[in-house]
Amino acid sequence: MVQETGRPAGAEAAGPGPEEQLWQRLTAYTYLSAPERLEYVALMRVFCATLLADLAVPDILVKLAESGGWSRQPDAETVTARLEQLVKWGNLLRSTHTVKAASIAEYQRSRARYQLSKLGERVQRDADEVLAGADAAREVSSELLALVDRGLRELLVAVARPGGADAQEALEKISTLFVQFAEFADSVRDFYAYLGQVLSRYDLDGGEYQGFKELLLDYVEAITEDVSFRSPRIAASLAALWPDLPGLLKRIDEHAVGLGTMATAVETRVQRSRGRELSDWEGLRGWFVDTDGQGSQVDQLRGATLRALQSLLANAKRMLRSATGEMSRRRDLLRLAAWFDAADPETAHDLAVAAYGLYGARHLGVAPDPNGTVPAYVSWWSGPVVEVPVALRERGDRAQRGRNAAVEDHSTQKLRLLDEARAQAAARQAAADELRSASGRFGQVRLTSAAMALLLELLASALGNAQLRRSARGSDFALDDISAGDAELDIRLTARRAVGSGSVLHSVDGDLLVDDLGLTLSRYAGPGHSDGSAAERA
Repeated sequence: MVQETGRPAGAEAAGPGPEEQLWQRLTAYTYLSAPERLEYVALMRVFCATLLADLAVPDILVKLAESGGWSRQPDAETVTARLEQLVKWGNLLRSTHTVKAASIAEYQRSRARYQLSKLGERVQRDADEVLAGADAAREVSSELLALVDRGLRELLVAVARPGGADAQEALEKISTLFVQFAEFADSVRDFYAYLGQVLSRYDLDGGEYQGFKELLLDYVEAITEDVSFRSPRIAASLAALWPDLPGLLKRIDEHAVGLGTMATAVETRVQRSRGRELSDWEGLRGWFVDTDGQGSQVDQLRGATLRALQSLLANAKRMLRSATGEMSRRRDLLRLAAWFDAADPETAHDLAVAAYGLYGARHLGVAPDPNGTVPAYVSWWSGPVVEVPVALRERGDRAQRGRNAAVEDHSTQKLRLLDEARAQAAARQAAADELRSASGRFGQVRLTSAAMALLLELLASALGNAQLRRSARGSDFALDDISAGDAELDIRLTARRAVGSGSVLHSVDGDLLVDDLGLTLSRYAGPGHSDGSAAERA
Protein backbone atom coordinates (compact mmCIF):
# COMPACT_ATOMS: atom_id res chain seq x y z
CA MET A 1 0.00 0.00 0.00
CA VAL A 2 1.49 3.33 -0.97
CA GLN A 3 1.37 5.81 1.87
CA GLU A 4 0.19 9.35 1.36
CA THR A 5 3.05 11.66 0.57
CA GLY A 6 3.86 14.40 3.01
CA ARG A 7 3.13 18.06 2.51
CA PRO A 8 5.53 20.96 2.68
CA ALA A 9 6.23 22.27 6.13
CA GLY A 10 4.40 25.44 7.04
CA ALA A 11 1.24 24.74 5.06
CA GLU A 12 -1.68 26.42 6.75
CA ALA A 13 -5.01 24.73 7.20
CA ALA A 14 -6.94 27.99 6.82
CA GLY A 15 -6.44 28.21 3.07
CA PRO A 16 -3.97 26.65 0.69
CA GLY A 17 -1.41 29.06 -0.69
CA PRO A 18 0.25 28.85 -4.10
CA GLU A 19 2.85 26.36 -2.84
CA GLU A 20 0.20 24.16 -1.26
CA GLN A 21 -1.95 24.24 -4.40
CA LEU A 22 1.03 23.27 -6.54
CA TRP A 23 1.83 20.42 -4.14
CA GLN A 24 -1.76 19.15 -4.31
CA ARG A 25 -1.71 19.15 -8.11
CA LEU A 26 1.58 17.25 -8.23
CA THR A 27 0.29 14.73 -5.69
CA ALA A 28 -2.48 13.80 -8.12
CA TYR A 29 0.16 12.12 -10.32
CA THR A 30 1.35 9.82 -7.51
CA TYR A 31 -0.83 6.86 -8.45
CA LEU A 32 0.89 6.61 -11.86
CA SER A 33 4.20 5.67 -10.19
CA ALA A 34 2.87 3.58 -7.31
CA PRO A 35 3.63 -0.19 -7.23
CA GLU A 36 -0.09 -0.89 -7.78
CA ARG A 37 -0.26 1.59 -10.68
CA LEU A 38 -2.16 -0.79 -12.98
CA GLU A 39 -4.92 -1.24 -10.42
CA TYR A 40 -5.18 2.52 -9.84
CA VAL A 41 -5.34 3.19 -13.60
CA ALA A 42 -8.09 0.58 -13.99
CA LEU A 43 -10.12 2.29 -11.24
CA MET A 44 -9.65 5.74 -12.76
CA ARG A 45 -10.74 4.45 -16.18
CA VAL A 46 -13.97 3.18 -14.64
CA PHE A 47 -14.79 6.69 -13.43
CA CYS A 48 -13.63 8.41 -16.65
CA ALA A 49 -15.82 6.15 -18.79
CA THR A 50 -19.00 7.91 -17.59
CA LEU A 51 -19.79 11.59 -17.23
CA LEU A 52 -20.55 12.65 -13.66
CA ALA A 53 -19.91 9.12 -12.44
CA ASP A 54 -21.15 8.54 -8.89
CA LEU A 55 -20.26 4.95 -8.00
CA ALA A 56 -20.25 2.74 -4.94
CA VAL A 57 -17.88 -0.16 -4.35
CA PRO A 58 -20.32 -2.86 -5.62
CA ASP A 59 -20.84 -0.90 -8.86
CA ILE A 60 -17.08 -0.55 -9.30
CA LEU A 61 -16.53 -4.28 -8.74
CA VAL A 62 -19.00 -5.09 -11.51
CA LYS A 63 -17.37 -2.66 -13.95
CA LEU A 64 -13.89 -3.95 -13.13
CA ALA A 65 -15.00 -7.52 -13.80
CA GLU A 66 -16.49 -6.43 -17.15
CA SER A 67 -13.44 -4.46 -18.28
CA GLY A 68 -10.86 -7.01 -17.14
CA GLY A 69 -8.43 -4.24 -16.21
CA TRP A 70 -7.70 -5.64 -12.75
CA SER A 71 -4.68 -7.92 -12.45
CA ARG A 72 -6.61 -10.42 -10.30
CA GLN A 73 -10.12 -11.05 -9.08
CA PRO A 74 -11.08 -7.75 -7.36
CA ASP A 75 -12.37 -7.90 -3.81
CA ALA A 76 -14.29 -5.21 -1.96
CA GLU A 77 -11.67 -4.66 0.75
CA THR A 78 -8.79 -4.06 -1.68
CA VAL A 79 -10.88 -1.85 -3.96
CA THR A 80 -12.02 0.25 -1.00
CA ALA A 81 -8.43 0.72 0.15
CA ARG A 82 -7.40 1.82 -3.35
CA LEU A 83 -10.34 4.24 -3.56
CA GLU A 84 -9.52 5.79 -0.20
CA GLN A 85 -5.92 6.29 -1.30
CA LEU A 86 -7.09 8.02 -4.49
CA VAL A 87 -9.25 10.29 -2.33
CA LYS A 88 -6.19 11.25 -0.28
CA TRP A 89 -4.22 12.03 -3.44
CA GLY A 90 -7.05 14.23 -4.74
CA ASN A 91 -8.04 12.14 -7.76
CA LEU A 92 -11.44 11.15 -6.35
CA LEU A 93 -14.00 12.83 -4.10
CA ARG A 94 -16.47 11.31 -1.68
CA SER A 95 -19.93 11.75 -3.10
CA THR A 96 -22.45 13.89 -1.21
CA HIS A 97 -25.49 12.50 -3.02
CA THR A 98 -28.35 11.25 -0.87
CA VAL A 99 -28.51 7.46 -0.61
CA LYS A 100 -31.92 5.87 -0.98
CA ALA A 101 -31.90 2.33 0.39
CA ALA A 102 -34.71 -0.12 0.99
CA SER A 103 -32.78 -2.09 3.59
CA ILE A 104 -29.86 -1.78 5.97
CA ALA A 105 -27.79 -4.17 3.84
CA GLU A 106 -28.37 -2.00 0.77
CA TYR A 107 -27.43 1.11 2.76
CA GLN A 108 -24.21 -0.55 3.94
CA ARG A 109 -23.28 -1.33 0.33
CA SER A 110 -24.15 2.09 -1.07
CA ARG A 111 -23.16 4.57 1.64
CA ALA A 112 -19.54 4.88 0.44
CA ARG A 113 -19.82 6.49 -2.98
CA TYR A 114 -17.11 8.19 -4.97
CA GLN A 115 -16.93 10.62 -7.86
CA LEU A 116 -14.15 11.97 -10.05
CA SER A 117 -12.41 15.25 -9.25
CA LYS A 118 -11.61 17.73 -12.02
CA LEU A 119 -7.87 17.34 -11.49
CA GLY A 120 -8.09 13.54 -11.37
CA GLU A 121 -10.07 13.41 -14.60
CA ARG A 122 -7.52 15.60 -16.40
CA VAL A 123 -4.54 13.60 -15.13
CA GLN A 124 -6.10 10.29 -16.22
CA ARG A 125 -7.06 11.70 -19.61
CA ASP A 126 -3.49 12.87 -20.23
CA ALA A 127 -2.13 9.51 -19.03
CA ASP A 128 -4.41 7.58 -21.40
CA GLU A 129 -3.36 9.84 -24.26
CA VAL A 130 0.32 9.13 -23.56
CA LEU A 131 -0.29 5.38 -23.24
CA ALA A 132 -2.35 5.22 -26.42
CA GLY A 133 0.04 7.32 -28.49
CA ALA A 134 2.04 5.29 -31.00
CA ASP A 135 5.80 5.77 -31.24
CA ALA A 136 5.50 7.21 -34.73
CA ALA A 137 5.84 10.52 -36.48
CA ARG A 138 2.83 12.78 -36.08
CA GLU A 139 1.91 14.60 -39.25
CA VAL A 140 2.16 18.38 -39.01
CA SER A 141 -1.19 20.03 -39.68
CA SER A 142 0.29 22.70 -41.93
CA GLU A 143 -3.08 23.37 -43.57
CA LEU A 144 -4.28 24.81 -40.26
CA LEU A 145 -1.71 27.58 -40.53
CA ALA A 146 -3.40 28.77 -43.74
CA LEU A 147 -6.74 28.75 -41.90
CA VAL A 148 -5.22 30.83 -39.09
CA ASP A 149 -3.95 33.33 -41.65
CA ARG A 150 -7.36 33.49 -43.32
CA GLY A 151 -9.19 33.83 -40.00
CA LEU A 152 -7.01 36.75 -38.88
CA ARG A 153 -7.57 38.59 -42.16
CA GLU A 154 -11.34 38.04 -41.94
CA LEU A 155 -11.34 39.27 -38.35
CA LEU A 156 -9.35 42.34 -39.39
CA VAL A 157 -11.90 43.11 -42.12
CA ALA A 158 -14.78 42.72 -39.65
CA VAL A 159 -13.15 45.08 -37.15
CA ALA A 160 -12.54 47.68 -39.86
CA ARG A 161 -16.25 47.82 -40.81
CA PRO A 162 -18.29 50.84 -39.69
CA GLY A 163 -19.58 50.14 -36.21
CA GLY A 164 -16.98 47.46 -35.61
CA ALA A 165 -17.27 43.69 -35.70
CA ASP A 166 -20.34 41.84 -34.55
CA ALA A 167 -19.60 40.37 -31.11
CA GLN A 168 -21.02 36.91 -31.84
CA GLU A 169 -19.28 36.71 -35.22
CA ALA A 170 -15.97 37.81 -33.70
CA LEU A 171 -16.32 35.27 -30.88
CA GLU A 172 -16.85 32.43 -33.35
CA LYS A 173 -13.88 33.48 -35.49
CA ILE A 174 -11.58 33.87 -32.48
CA SER A 175 -12.56 30.50 -30.98
CA THR A 176 -12.05 28.74 -34.32
CA LEU A 177 -8.75 30.53 -34.91
CA PHE A 178 -7.24 29.54 -31.56
CA VAL A 179 -8.38 25.92 -31.81
CA GLN A 180 -6.70 25.67 -35.21
CA PHE A 181 -3.52 27.34 -33.98
CA ALA A 182 -3.30 25.12 -30.86
CA GLU A 183 -3.64 21.98 -32.98
CA PHE A 184 -0.97 23.20 -35.41
CA ALA A 185 1.49 24.13 -32.62
CA ASP A 186 0.99 20.76 -30.86
CA SER A 187 1.59 18.83 -34.08
CA VAL A 188 4.80 20.80 -34.76
CA ARG A 189 6.14 20.11 -31.26
CA ASP A 190 5.32 16.39 -31.45
CA PHE A 191 6.87 15.99 -34.91
CA TYR A 192 10.13 17.70 -34.03
CA ALA A 193 10.39 15.77 -30.75
CA TYR A 194 10.08 12.54 -32.74
CA LEU A 195 12.58 13.78 -35.31
CA GLY A 196 15.14 14.60 -32.63
CA GLN A 197 14.66 11.16 -31.07
CA VAL A 198 15.33 9.43 -34.39
CA LEU A 199 18.30 11.52 -35.45
CA SER A 200 20.06 10.90 -32.13
CA ARG A 201 20.34 7.19 -32.98
CA TYR A 202 23.63 5.78 -34.20
CA ASP A 203 22.26 2.45 -35.41
CA LEU A 204 20.46 3.57 -38.57
CA ASP A 205 20.94 1.20 -41.48
CA GLY A 206 20.88 2.18 -45.14
CA GLY A 207 17.13 1.81 -45.60
CA GLU A 208 16.24 3.76 -42.47
CA TYR A 209 18.70 6.47 -43.37
CA GLN A 210 17.25 6.81 -46.87
CA GLY A 211 13.73 7.09 -45.49
CA PHE A 212 14.63 9.70 -42.92
CA LYS A 213 16.65 11.62 -45.49
CA GLU A 214 13.63 11.90 -47.76
CA LEU A 215 11.46 12.79 -44.77
CA LEU A 216 13.79 15.54 -43.68
CA LEU A 217 14.71 16.98 -47.06
CA ASP A 218 11.21 16.90 -48.52
CA TYR A 219 8.61 17.00 -45.74
CA VAL A 220 10.47 19.19 -43.27
CA GLU A 221 11.55 21.56 -46.02
CA ALA A 222 7.94 21.90 -47.15
CA ILE A 223 6.82 22.65 -43.60
CA THR A 224 9.55 25.23 -43.09
CA GLU A 225 8.77 26.94 -46.38
CA ASP A 226 5.05 27.04 -45.58
CA VAL A 227 5.70 28.52 -42.14
CA SER A 228 8.18 31.03 -43.57
CA PHE A 229 5.59 32.08 -46.18
CA ARG A 230 2.68 32.44 -43.75
CA SER A 231 4.52 33.96 -40.79
CA PRO A 232 5.05 37.51 -42.19
CA ARG A 233 1.40 37.71 -43.24
CA ILE A 234 0.17 36.54 -39.84
CA ALA A 235 2.54 38.93 -38.07
CA ALA A 236 1.28 41.83 -40.21
CA SER A 237 -2.36 40.95 -39.46
CA LEU A 238 -1.65 40.79 -35.73
CA ALA A 239 0.14 44.15 -35.83
CA ALA A 240 -2.84 45.76 -37.59
CA LEU A 241 -5.36 44.15 -35.21
CA TRP A 242 -3.44 44.83 -31.98
CA PRO A 243 -4.66 48.43 -31.29
CA ASP A 244 -8.33 47.39 -31.58
CA LEU A 245 -7.91 44.12 -29.69
CA PRO A 246 -8.69 45.32 -26.10
CA GLY A 247 -11.94 46.96 -27.22
CA LEU A 248 -12.93 43.88 -29.22
CA LEU A 249 -12.36 41.55 -26.27
CA LYS A 250 -14.35 43.86 -24.00
CA ARG A 251 -17.28 43.87 -26.43
CA ILE A 252 -17.18 40.06 -26.61
CA ASP A 253 -17.16 39.83 -22.79
CA GLU A 254 -20.25 42.03 -22.58
CA HIS A 255 -22.03 39.94 -25.21
CA ALA A 256 -21.06 36.42 -24.06
CA VAL A 257 -20.89 36.50 -20.29
CA GLY A 258 -20.72 32.73 -19.81
CA LEU A 259 -19.39 31.76 -16.39
CA GLY A 260 -18.05 35.24 -15.70
CA THR A 261 -20.99 36.18 -13.48
CA MET A 262 -20.59 33.01 -11.42
CA ALA A 263 -16.90 33.73 -10.95
CA THR A 264 -17.72 37.17 -9.58
CA ALA A 265 -20.59 35.99 -7.40
CA VAL A 266 -19.05 32.96 -5.67
CA GLU A 267 -15.36 33.87 -6.10
CA THR A 268 -14.70 30.83 -8.28
CA ARG A 269 -11.80 30.71 -10.68
CA VAL A 270 -13.03 30.22 -14.24
CA GLN A 271 -10.80 29.10 -17.08
CA ARG A 272 -12.09 30.91 -20.11
CA SER A 273 -11.92 29.64 -23.67
CA ARG A 274 -8.81 30.42 -25.65
CA GLY A 275 -8.68 33.85 -27.23
CA ARG A 276 -10.83 35.58 -24.61
CA GLU A 277 -7.81 36.91 -22.69
CA LEU A 278 -5.14 39.31 -23.92
CA SER A 279 -2.45 36.89 -22.67
CA ASP A 280 -3.67 34.32 -25.23
CA TRP A 281 -3.09 36.82 -28.01
CA GLU A 282 0.35 37.66 -26.63
CA GLY A 283 1.24 33.97 -26.83
CA LEU A 284 -0.03 33.83 -30.42
CA ARG A 285 2.01 36.89 -31.37
CA GLY A 286 5.10 35.47 -29.64
CA TRP A 287 4.92 32.45 -31.94
CA PHE A 288 5.40 34.59 -35.05
CA VAL A 289 7.07 37.79 -33.76
CA ASP A 290 10.18 38.23 -31.61
CA THR A 291 8.75 40.14 -28.64
CA ASP A 292 11.33 39.44 -25.91
CA GLY A 293 14.61 39.46 -27.83
CA GLN A 294 15.02 35.68 -27.60
CA GLY A 295 13.60 34.86 -31.02
CA SER A 296 10.13 33.78 -32.08
CA GLN A 297 8.92 30.20 -32.33
CA VAL A 298 9.33 30.45 -36.09
CA ASP A 299 13.02 31.29 -35.60
CA GLN A 300 13.36 28.30 -33.27
CA LEU A 301 11.68 26.14 -35.92
CA ARG A 302 14.29 27.17 -38.48
CA GLY A 303 17.07 26.47 -35.97
CA ALA A 304 15.65 23.02 -35.21
CA THR A 305 15.52 22.23 -38.93
CA LEU A 306 19.16 23.26 -39.33
CA ARG A 307 20.22 21.08 -36.39
CA ALA A 308 18.28 18.16 -37.87
CA LEU A 309 20.13 18.56 -41.17
CA GLN A 310 23.45 18.62 -39.32
CA SER A 311 22.52 15.42 -37.46
CA LEU A 312 21.54 13.77 -40.74
CA LEU A 313 24.91 14.75 -42.23
CA ALA A 314 26.72 13.31 -39.21
CA ASN A 315 24.84 10.01 -39.65
CA ALA A 316 25.83 9.95 -43.32
CA LYS A 317 29.50 10.39 -42.45
CA ARG A 318 29.25 7.66 -39.84
CA MET A 319 27.73 5.23 -42.31
CA LEU A 320 30.45 5.97 -44.87
CA ARG A 321 33.19 5.32 -42.31
CA SER A 322 31.44 2.16 -41.18
CA ALA A 323 31.24 0.88 -44.75
CA THR A 324 34.98 1.39 -45.29
CA GLY A 325 35.85 -0.40 -42.04
CA GLU A 326 37.19 2.70 -40.28
CA MET A 327 34.71 2.58 -37.45
CA SER A 328 33.05 -0.80 -37.09
CA ARG A 329 34.66 -3.40 -34.83
CA ARG A 330 32.20 -6.07 -35.91
CA ARG A 331 34.89 -8.32 -37.37
CA ASP A 332 36.90 -8.23 -34.15
CA LEU A 333 33.83 -8.97 -32.04
CA LEU A 334 32.83 -11.90 -34.26
CA ARG A 335 36.33 -13.35 -34.00
CA LEU A 336 36.23 -13.00 -30.21
CA ALA A 337 32.79 -14.63 -30.12
CA ALA A 338 34.14 -17.58 -32.12
CA TRP A 339 36.99 -17.98 -29.65
CA PHE A 340 34.54 -18.00 -26.76
CA ASP A 341 32.36 -20.56 -28.53
CA ALA A 342 35.27 -22.96 -29.06
CA ALA A 343 36.91 -22.50 -25.65
CA ASP A 344 36.45 -24.60 -22.52
CA PRO A 345 35.29 -22.81 -19.34
CA GLU A 346 38.79 -22.16 -17.98
CA THR A 347 40.06 -20.83 -21.31
CA ALA A 348 36.92 -18.69 -21.64
CA HIS A 349 37.70 -17.07 -18.28
CA ASP A 350 41.22 -16.30 -19.47
CA LEU A 351 39.82 -14.82 -22.67
CA ALA A 352 37.44 -12.61 -20.73
CA VAL A 353 40.29 -11.39 -18.54
CA ALA A 354 42.45 -10.62 -21.55
CA ALA A 355 39.70 -9.00 -23.63
CA TYR A 356 37.85 -6.98 -21.00
CA GLY A 357 40.27 -6.71 -18.07
CA LEU A 358 37.89 -8.62 -15.78
CA TYR A 359 40.54 -9.63 -13.25
CA GLY A 360 39.66 -11.56 -10.13
CA ALA A 361 39.63 -10.23 -6.59
CA ARG A 362 43.19 -11.47 -6.05
CA HIS A 363 44.49 -9.00 -8.62
CA LEU A 364 46.46 -6.23 -6.94
CA GLY A 365 46.28 -2.80 -8.49
CA VAL A 366 46.35 0.86 -7.66
CA ALA A 367 43.81 1.80 -5.02
CA PRO A 368 40.80 3.62 -6.52
CA ASP A 369 39.91 7.18 -5.70
CA PRO A 370 37.98 6.99 -2.40
CA ASN A 371 35.73 9.85 -3.49
CA GLY A 372 34.94 8.19 -6.81
CA THR A 373 34.31 4.63 -5.64
CA VAL A 374 30.83 3.39 -6.56
CA PRO A 375 29.31 0.75 -4.21
CA ALA A 376 28.44 -2.62 -5.71
CA TYR A 377 24.72 -2.16 -5.04
CA VAL A 378 24.44 0.94 -7.28
CA SER A 379 22.50 0.18 -10.47
CA TRP A 380 24.09 0.85 -13.83
CA TRP A 381 21.09 3.01 -14.68
CA SER A 382 21.72 5.47 -11.84
CA GLY A 383 25.51 5.10 -11.58
CA PRO A 384 28.03 7.56 -12.96
CA VAL A 385 28.51 7.65 -16.71
CA VAL A 386 31.86 6.56 -18.12
CA GLU A 387 33.52 9.33 -20.05
CA VAL A 388 34.24 8.10 -23.59
CA PRO A 389 36.44 10.27 -25.85
CA VAL A 390 34.59 11.90 -28.72
CA ALA A 391 36.88 10.31 -31.33
CA LEU A 392 36.16 6.84 -29.95
CA ARG A 393 32.44 7.44 -29.45
CA GLU A 394 31.73 8.92 -32.88
CA ARG A 395 34.43 7.46 -35.14
CA GLY A 396 35.75 4.42 -33.27
CA ASP A 397 39.24 5.93 -33.51
CA ARG A 398 41.49 5.00 -30.59
CA ALA A 399 44.49 7.02 -31.79
CA GLN A 400 45.60 9.93 -29.63
CA ARG A 401 44.68 13.29 -31.10
CA GLY A 402 45.78 16.84 -30.50
CA ARG A 403 49.11 18.53 -29.91
CA ASN A 404 51.71 17.33 -27.48
CA ALA A 405 51.16 18.84 -24.08
CA ALA A 406 53.54 21.61 -23.09
CA VAL A 407 56.08 20.88 -20.36
CA GLU A 408 54.64 22.11 -17.11
CA ASP A 409 56.58 24.64 -15.08
CA HIS A 410 56.87 23.42 -11.48
CA SER A 411 59.28 26.12 -10.31
CA THR A 412 56.64 27.87 -8.19
CA GLN A 413 55.63 24.60 -6.55
CA LYS A 414 59.28 23.73 -5.87
CA LEU A 415 59.89 27.11 -4.22
CA ARG A 416 56.80 26.66 -2.06
CA LEU A 417 57.90 23.18 -0.97
CA LEU A 418 61.41 24.47 -0.17
CA ASP A 419 59.96 27.25 1.96
CA GLU A 420 57.76 24.76 3.81
CA ALA A 421 60.76 22.45 4.40
CA ARG A 422 62.87 25.35 5.74
CA ALA A 423 60.08 26.43 8.07
CA GLN A 424 59.64 22.87 9.35
CA ALA A 425 63.40 22.46 9.91
CA ALA A 426 63.55 25.77 11.77
CA ALA A 427 60.65 24.73 14.00
CA ARG A 428 62.33 21.40 14.85
CA GLN A 429 65.63 23.16 15.60
CA ALA A 430 63.84 25.56 17.95
CA ALA A 431 62.18 22.59 19.67
CA ALA A 432 65.59 20.89 20.14
CA ASP A 433 67.09 24.07 21.63
CA GLU A 434 64.10 24.31 23.97
CA LEU A 435 64.56 20.71 25.16
CA ARG A 436 68.28 21.13 25.83
CA SER A 437 67.67 24.33 27.80
CA ALA A 438 64.91 22.67 29.87
CA SER A 439 66.87 19.50 30.68
CA GLY A 440 67.09 18.95 34.44
CA ARG A 441 64.18 21.23 35.30
CA PHE A 442 61.25 19.68 33.49
CA GLY A 443 59.06 20.13 36.55
CA GLN A 444 59.53 23.91 36.41
CA VAL A 445 58.84 24.63 32.72
CA ARG A 446 55.98 24.01 30.30
CA LEU A 447 57.09 22.69 26.93
CA THR A 448 55.59 23.72 23.61
CA SER A 449 53.76 21.25 21.39
CA ALA A 450 56.73 20.98 19.02
CA ALA A 451 59.18 20.33 21.87
CA MET A 452 56.98 17.64 23.42
CA ALA A 453 56.50 15.98 20.01
CA LEU A 454 60.29 15.88 19.46
CA LEU A 455 60.83 14.46 22.97
CA LEU A 456 58.30 11.69 22.38
CA GLU A 457 59.92 10.93 19.03
CA LEU A 458 63.38 10.54 20.63
CA LEU A 459 61.97 8.52 23.55
CA ALA A 460 60.19 6.12 21.18
CA SER A 461 63.40 5.60 19.19
CA ALA A 462 65.40 4.98 22.39
CA LEU A 463 62.91 2.46 23.79
CA GLY A 464 62.84 0.72 20.42
CA ASN A 465 66.61 0.17 20.63
CA ALA A 466 66.52 -1.08 24.26
CA GLN A 467 67.78 -4.57 25.19
CA LEU A 468 66.96 -6.38 28.43
CA ARG A 469 69.60 -8.39 30.34
CA ARG A 470 69.26 -10.63 33.37
CA SER A 471 70.38 -9.01 36.60
CA ALA A 472 73.12 -10.42 38.85
CA ARG A 473 70.53 -11.85 41.22
CA GLY A 474 69.04 -13.87 38.34
CA SER A 475 65.45 -13.22 39.34
CA ASP A 476 65.01 -9.86 37.65
CA PHE A 477 65.83 -8.07 34.45
CA ALA A 478 67.97 -4.96 34.09
CA LEU A 479 67.95 -2.30 31.37
CA ASP A 480 71.14 -0.87 29.96
CA ASP A 481 71.38 2.85 29.35
CA ILE A 482 69.65 3.61 26.08
CA SER A 483 69.85 6.66 23.88
CA ALA A 484 68.64 8.14 20.62
CA GLY A 485 69.65 11.33 18.90
CA ASP A 486 69.49 13.52 15.83
CA ALA A 487 72.75 14.83 14.41
CA GLU A 488 71.11 17.58 12.37
CA LEU A 489 69.35 18.96 15.44
CA ASP A 490 72.44 18.36 17.66
CA ILE A 491 70.43 16.65 20.41
CA ARG A 492 70.62 13.29 22.19
CA LEU A 493 68.27 11.70 24.71
CA THR A 494 69.61 9.13 27.20
CA ALA A 495 67.33 7.03 29.41
CA ARG A 496 68.52 5.14 32.49
CA ARG A 497 66.65 2.63 34.64
CA ALA A 498 65.88 4.20 38.05
CA VAL A 499 63.47 2.08 40.08
CA GLY A 500 61.17 4.15 42.27
CA SER A 501 61.85 7.44 40.57
CA GLY A 502 59.67 9.31 38.13
CA SER A 503 59.48 12.46 36.09
CA VAL A 504 56.57 14.67 35.10
CA LEU A 505 56.91 16.69 31.90
CA HIS A 506 54.43 19.53 31.40
CA SER A 507 53.36 20.84 27.97
CA VAL A 508 50.56 22.89 26.47
CA ASP A 509 48.99 19.65 25.21
CA GLY A 510 49.05 17.89 28.59
CA ASP A 511 51.38 16.20 31.09
CA LEU A 512 53.62 13.15 30.52
CA LEU A 513 54.44 10.91 33.51
CA VAL A 514 57.57 8.75 33.13
CA ASP A 515 58.00 6.01 35.80
CA ASP A 516 61.28 4.22 36.69
CA LEU A 517 63.24 6.11 34.04
CA GLY A 518 65.66 9.00 34.26
CA LEU A 519 65.87 11.17 31.14
CA THR A 520 68.96 13.13 30.11
CA LEU A 521 69.11 15.55 27.18
CA SER A 522 72.45 16.68 25.81
CA ARG A 523 74.17 17.74 22.64
CA TYR A 524 74.70 15.11 20.00
CA ALA A 525 78.35 13.89 20.33
CA GLY A 526 78.15 10.87 18.03
CA PRO A 527 76.96 7.32 18.66
CA GLY A 528 77.85 6.04 22.09
CA HIS A 529 79.10 9.45 23.29
CA SER A 530 77.58 12.02 25.58
CA ASP A 531 78.55 15.59 26.29
CA GLY A 532 78.85 15.44 30.07
CA SER A 533 79.18 19.15 30.59
CA ALA A 534 75.85 19.80 28.96
CA ALA A 535 74.06 16.73 30.24
CA GLU A 536 71.76 16.91 33.14
CA ARG A 537 69.48 14.33 34.63
CA ALA A 538 65.78 14.92 34.78
